[in-house]
This record gives sequence, C-alpha cells and structure tokens, in this order.
Amino acid sequence: MLGSTHGTLTTDSRRARVIACGEQPAPAVHGRPAATDDLDVSGRALYAGVPELDRFFRPQSVAVIGASDTEGRPNTGITRQLLTWAERVGARLHPVHPTRQSVFGIPCVPSVADLPEQVDLAVLLVSDPLPVIEQLAEAKVKFAVAFGSGFAETGAEGAAAQARLAAAVECSGLRLLGPNTNLNAFEKFRDDLDGPAIALITQSGHQGRPVFTMQELGVRLSHWAPTGNEADLETADFISYFAEQPEVGAIACYVEGLKDGRSFMLAADRAARRGVPVVAVKVGRTETGARTAASHTGKLTGADAVVDAAMRQYGVIRVDGLDELQDTAALLARARTPHADGVVVYSISGGTGAHFSDLAAEAGLRLPRLSDAKQAELHQWIPEYLDVANPVDNGGHPVGDWRGRKIIDAILDDPAVGVLICPITGPFPPMSDRLAQDLVDAAEQTDKLVCVVWGSPVGTEAAYRETLLGSSRVATFRTFANCITAVRAHLGHARFTASYRSPFDEAPRTPSPSYRKAQALMRPGQQLSEHAAKQLLRAYGIRVPREQLVTSAAAAVRAAGLVGYPVVMKASGAQLAHKTELGLVKIGLTSASQVRDGYRELTDIARYEGVSLDGVLVCQMVEPGVEMVVGVTQDQLFGPTVTVGLGGVLVEVLRDTAVRVPPFGEDQARAMPGELRGRALLEGVRGRPPSDVDALVEVVLRVQRMALELDGELAELDINPLMVLPQGQGAVALDALAVCR
Repeated sequence: MLGSTHGTLTTDSRRARVIACGEQPAPAVHGRPAATDDLDVSGRALYAGVPELDRFFRPQSVAVIGASDTEGRPNTGITRQLLTWAERVGARLHPVHPTRQSVFGIPCVPSVADLPEQVDLAVLLVSDPLPVIEQLAEAKVKFAVAFGSGFAETGAEGAAAQARLAAAVECSGLRLLGPNTNLNAFEKFRDDLDGPAIALITQSGHQGRPVFTMQELGVRLSHWAPTGNEADLETADFISYFAEQPEVGAIACYVEGLKDGRSFMLAADRAARRGVPVVAVKVGRTETGARTAASHTGKLTGADAVVDAAMRQYGVIRVDGLDELQDTAALLARARTPHADGVVVYSISGGTGAHFSDLAAEAGLRLPRLSDAKQAELHQWIPEYLDVANPVDNGGHPVGDWRGRKIIDAILDDPAVGVLICPITGPFPPMSDRLAQDLVDAAEQTDKLVCVVWGSPVGTEAAYRETLLGSSRVATFRTFANCITAVRAHLGHARFTASYRSPFDEAPRTPSPSYRKAQALMRPGQQLSEHAAKQLLRAYGIRVPREQLVTSAAAAVRAAGLVGYPVVMKASGAQLAHKTELGLVKIGLTSASQVRDGYRELTDIARYEGVSLDGVLVCQMVEPGVEMVVGVTQDQLFGPTVTVGLGGVLVEVLRDTAVRVPPFGEDQARAMPGELRGRALLEGVRGRPPSDVDALVEVVLRVQRMALELDGELAELDINPLMVLPQGQGAVALDALAVCR
C-alpha cells in the first residue's frame, strides 16, 4: 500500500491524486494507517513516518531503463557508473533496451516486463519517464530514479508535465526520486573512515560537492540524496530516514524550495526527538534568491520569515554558505554532548586571542573569566605579566616544550569549560607542530570539544594536513567566522535538545467548545466587521472592551451610559479595515451631547466615503499600555502562522515582528516578545511599569488554538492594537479584523 512507504502527511493535491486513483486518502504514521489520536484538530498527521529507503540505497537488484554502451552517449557514462556502484553495493544489474542484446557484456532485456526478477530500483535513462511508470508498477518495482529535465523548472508547461508524472507515481505505489536529479546517490563513499557520518541532501547536486569532498579531509559521509524537483520523494522523507540511521551524526541539507511545510516540520521534529542535528542552507532570503530558486526547481520558496521560524522551532540550524554548511555539519556530527557552555580562547598571541574573543562574544558565545585559582595554576607555566583570565595568552615560548600540554590540560580540567578554541594564525615550525600535536593528544583524553583555526592560506603544512586533519577528535577550521558559527550551533543545539518537547505531542486532537461558538460566526469568503471579529475573539476567551453596537444616536447615548464614560465610538462595517485614516474613530467622549454629535459625524463620513456600516460601536475606553499586534496569516507552504509584534498605526512601518508556525508550546510563545527589537517597551521604559507579558503570551496561545481549529475557515486575523496593560492587569484587544476563507 502507498501508506506503508510514505509516512509524511499527504497534501491536498496529493490527496486529490489518490482519490483519482480510486483509493481513499489515509495519512500514515510509522508505516501504518493513522489512528484518530495521530491526527490534530484539522485531520492532519501529528507524527512523521519513516520511509522504507533501505532498498533504495542498498538494493539487491537494479534495472537500468535505456542502458547503453555506445561510446560518446551520455547514457553510456551513466550506465558504466551504475555498474560500478551496483558491484560495490552487491546488487544485480539488469540492462533494459528494446534493440540491444547486451550492454557491457550483460544480457539486455527489451522491456520492464521481461526482467528476470523483481527489482528494487529502476534507473530511468529516458527523456520522458511517464510511459515507464505504469510498467514499473506492474512489475512491482519499489523505487525509481528519473534523471530527465524539462519539468517544473522550465515553467508552466513543464510543471503540468511534472504534475502528470507525480499523479502516475501516486497511483503506481512506487517511490520516485526526481525528476531533474543526477548520479550523486550512486557516488563512491570512503569506507575507511570511522565515527559518526554526515548524511547529505541536496536539490542541486553541484551544491553538495563541498560537503562530499570533505571525505578527503577525514570526515565520513554515509548517504547523498539528490532530490531534484521532488515530484514524489522530498527532503522531508530523507530527513526522517537519515534521523533513524545509527551511523548518521548530522544531516546536511541544501534546500532551494520546500515541497510541503508540514512534512518538513514533522521530519525536523523526528530528528529533534532523536537529537540528530540538521544543518541547512535554504536559499530564497531575498527576492532575487527566491526567484532564482523557483526557476531552478519549480518550487514554492515560501515567505522566508516563516521558513526561518519553522527551522528554529525544530532546531534546524540554518547557515548561509556552503563553507558554513560543511564545517558546522562536520563539527555537529563528531562532537560529543557538552557538559558546560563556557568557551576558552587559548593562543600564543595576545592580539589573536583578543580579536577572536571579541568576535566570539559578539556572536553570543559565553567566555567565562577563569577563577583566581585556575589563573594561578596557569601562571606556573605562563609568565605572570600575561593575562590568562580568558582569553589565555601564553606568550609563545611555553608551546615549544613540556609546558604546552600542561596548559591545555589545565584549561580542559576546569568544570566551567566546555570548549577550548586555539586560533593558530600561521605556521611557525617547530612550535606550531608541537602545539598541534599537543592539542590532538589532549583531545583524545577528554570528552570536551577542542577546536583549532588554522589560519595559513597555504594549507599544505604537515601540522595541518597530517596532525590536525588526521584527528577525529579535533575540529579544525580555516576561518574565525566558521569556527564561531559551528561552535555556537553545537552549544545551541545541545541546549535545544536537552529541553526539547515536541509540540505535536501537545497539539489539540479534538475541537474545543470555543470552536463551535466560532463556527457560527464565520462567513465564508467574507471579511467580518470589527464587532463580529471581537465576538470571535471573545469565543476563544480573549478579552475585549465592553461595547455595544448601535444604529441610532439615541441608542448610542444609552449605550454610553451602560458602558461608562469616557467612551470610544467607531464605525463598524464588514469591509472597513482602516477606520482611523478615514476619521471613523472618536476617542474620549465624556458626555451625551458628544456621543450624539459623534454618532452623526461618523455616519455622515461613512455616507460621504461610500462605506456601508452595520452600525456604530460604543466602546469602553481602556487605560493606556503597550500597543501590540497579534495575528494569523496563511502561508502557502506551512499553512496558518502566528505573528506577534509592536502594534498601532505604525505596524507596517516598524515591521518588528516574530513568527511561529503552529503547533507550538508556551516556551515558544514566551520567546516571541523577546525577539522583538522593541522588547524594552514591554519591560518598562521612562518610568513606565513592566507590562503583563503573561497575558500577552496567553493571548498568543489562544490565537494559536483558533488558527489550528479554524484552519481552512480563517484566512486572516489581525488584533491591532492589543493593549498590554501593566503587570497583573491583563491585555485587551481594542480592534480586530478577521477574513474568512
């Protein structure tokens, strides 16, 4: 069954294709049909399954469709490489070609139907793989790889061809890698390297080359999945699979576009549960990058802020460059869990130590001052006039004799130290040779992380090529920046893993009573009036001002008496979004005459502007606080997202917001205000008291519940301003806009 090999959530388009195949859509979890408890309130899977990819990477039999041994043809080179790979993994290879008797001396069959055995993997060396898919399905082939290009990466016509291919694959029951992929999965991996390995996922094969070639520096690689256009198998499938492989210490990804945001989050959650680091370059931070990525892979790049938020929620370490990808993944794959987050910088030059320390501290690394007792111990071997508080400056000479190792061991023996970093800006034999060897020897005797930055631009020195790169315990870098990035990622991932609780475990399974109240208020395809939007908030327990909707001046005066002076009056209408700009808000009215005049003025302005009203709101005037905005929007890839930011009339100008993708827990909701540039306003400035952040967090969690339960019904929600009152006094939604889908 299809569900037994695809554990991630089916998207709406995939579900539609399954129905077209005459099957019933059934999300699968861990290779079995999903139970009710495995689905959230929207009917979406809560846990990622693990695709059965063992037979893809280590098949027992392989068919090459379109095999060739004619020199000069592209298919010949591919066939030759596949022959070598099949022999290496112990697979039987069967060439398939309608006009050839043999290929490279191996008997060739004319069609898939003539294969002598059921094969695990079919490699399609044909320009149009679509006609072959049905044949493969009849032959019960488990996996196929399509190299052909000319699909979604070429535009609308190619996208339509890819959709037809994806639909055929969905009906077939096999799993497809590609199209527009390459031979990277069939590379030769070194088998003489020990320790945890990096598993590599790339949508562009060339972009994975720097990571792959790290084998020459002694870093082990175990797998390479070149996903191409991802008509079927996607990045998320391989993350889920690699996270379960015992030899994988870290997963490195080059991502141009995510196929399905939910599947990615489920896969990242699986890696987070198992403590397997995922390091990713995700292009598309800028409009130009996003446009280029879409033209190359034909995928949605997604709003970058949402992608970034989703990655941080599940501990995916996002880096910018391929050099950062390789160095960070290598460190995370090989480093042991740190017992402390203190970083000590040790150098033979005060200038080098000070420079590196400045950069490290600015990046957020903690450089603790060593204790007086530890400094006294170090001064046994380092002259008294040198500073050893951290950074530790040894002056140079102790490196060349027995004192060098004593210093290193003493630093590593400090319980506050989790990482020792030694920047060596250039070779100076024989002292640099001895320093490198002492660092390697010390690293073998400790479970703490030892890092070296080898600054020589040459890189041919024996101390670097043989001593440092020959060690599986020392993490060696060529630049300060990459070292700091990798160490920060290592310590950050350790903290993340230690406290990680999967939000999917706590996601609501059944609708709340609030949902039934909210459903009665929804108007498909319409924008709700402010009054109706506030009723929606009230249904979810979000505090709004006392208010009444009136349709006459006399009723407005009576309402003001009930609400209590002073009052605010606002025009209310289903299509009315920006009332302040139109003069449709009156603040601080203190008498019946002001209320009567206010009513007439608001209705006159509405008639003049051609705005249709359902009435005028007479509202309680709330004490001032910090104006925030809390909202829900729909992302093409991830679905509903929740945003928190500084609110008021300047929200579009300030653009000071934090984003999360549901589901998320209270810890994430509480972290959102702390990410804002204007967070100091909530802490209290210029004599103002601290704000009720607890109440703000509670609103965020209630809005998240609304977003999850009304997914598919609520297109947009904007609470602006949410007035956050002084500590202990709560938060009040003064205005709200809601758009139904």
